[in-house]
Amino acid sequence: MTNSLQHQTHVLQDRYGLKVAARLAEGATDLPHDISERLRAARVQALSRRKIVKVRTASSVAASGGAAALTFGDEGLSWWSSIASALPLIALVSGLVAIHVIQNENRANEVAEVDAALLTDDLPPAAYADPGFVQFLKTGGNQD
Repeated sequence: MTNSLQHQTHVLQDRYGLKVAARLAEGATDLPHDISERLRAARVQALSRRKIVKVRTASSVAASGGAAALTFGDEGLSWWSSIASALPLIALVSGLVAIHVIQNENRANEVAEVDAALLTDDLPPAAYADPGFVQFLKTGGNQD
């Protein structure tokens, strides 16, 4: 859409330039020879500096579901650009794998800490499964 807008802008600028040139050409017949030569030289210089705008047109329109995309062919799609376009995906996958490994390490360390605390405690592990022990903990251990 912006490409079309830019093209329309350039067309309007060209039309305006042609109108101005025609208007100036009408008054140029009355000018002395030296001034008309300077104007001609300035016109040639201005035309040589004019930027030529190359407009790229889409080679096809690809539609997928409710979306459409303009494709410009494969001009510029080299081996390096293919690799460069895959780099963000590779970085994302390697980041997700690293997060998964770190989370597994943290879970394993937490479970190991709990197991070590249970095994080094004064109470046997079977006491934690006893329903009376839970009641004992709720009352605060005061059995006086």
